[in-house]
Amino acid sequence: MKCRFIGLFAAEELVGVAMSQQLSLSEVDSFGGRDRRFKTHIRKITFSKVASNVLLIGNNMLTGQNAFVLSDKISFDSAAKLLENAVEQIKRESNRIHLTIFKDFYHKEITQFDPHVFSNYTEFSTQPNMVFHIKDHWHSVDDYVSDLSKKYRDQYKRARKKLTGITKRKLVLEEMTLLQSTIHQLYLNVAKQAPFNTFYLTGNHFATMKQRLGSDFLFYGYFLDEKLIGFSTLIKNADDFDTYFLGYDETHQREKMLYLNMLYDMISYAMKKKYRKVNFGRTALEIKSSIGATDIEMHGLIKHSNPIFNKLMPYLFDYFEPKTVWQKRNPFKERQS
Repeated sequence: MKCRFIGLFAAEELVGVAMSQQLSLSEVDSFGGRDRRFKTHIRKITFSKVASNVLLIGNNMLTGQNAFVLSDKISFDSAAKLLENAVEQIKRESNRIHLTIFKDFYHKEITQFDPHVFSNYTEFSTQPNMVFHIKDHWHSVDDYVSDLSKKYRDQYKRARKKLTGITKRKLVLEEMTLLQSTIHQLYLNVAKQAPFNTFYLTGNHFATMKQRLGSDFLFYGYFLDEKLIGFSTLIKNADDFDTYFLGYDETHQREKMLYLNMLYDMISYAMKKKYRKVNFGRTALEIKSSIGATDIEMHGLIKHSNPIFNKLMPYLFDYFEPKTVWQKRNPFKERQS
């Protein structure tokens, strides 16, 4: 992954900053280790030939509009046009780029892209962002639990009971550095189960994030008999929390309902600190729905450098993008619907 910042200028004044990431997916086992069927093998070969070099406008490691930030001296539409010019410049200076992608935008934002400037792009939508909104009358996790229907109140109590013997604590940089190899292995346990990956984090990633972001990056370790068996991470983002990566030992995850308990811990912390919402991202949709997160559709724009492939992009995208079938849940009492 090669990252760049892009400056957007009106005359000589900086009026916006954007982020790009150039990905070489031929160096990544993108389709993970969960499925080794023949169809997946063919998909891998095809993918490496026609779609492995990607230029992304945005942040591939977070869900949401992290592509650019603008001052009030430039409009969204004008900024998008400047970014398209920047994309063409980067492509001229780089090795061959197969795909150019603008990600992740809400419906209102995606409609602001000029259809003439972006006429060669295909609009797409993948899995939604799961967002947990904290209600005004929730001052503690007890208020949240009292609003759950009996089924999901029982789920909460059962999960919390399973945590018996587990201790959770916030780790500082020195502890994270000492536990670096264990942290990385726990992360890989989860990452390699994903149906599709565009990167794998390096072994020192979490310690580096803590070093760079300080108190804005939270790392919680879950310990059993003083052994680290799982972790979760959060990034403070203005009035919101963004969930980041997590990891766990699969055996303990099943026995202790570790993942579900991590979700409960995240919303409990957000309530305690008076945040308004938690951005849970676009994985494990059904279990996040079961704790009260709502699905918000995210949109992007994609273009292939080959004109023939670009005309086929709607079909190619459906072929390469793994489909996720999930059932939406409403864990709250009827009056909360």
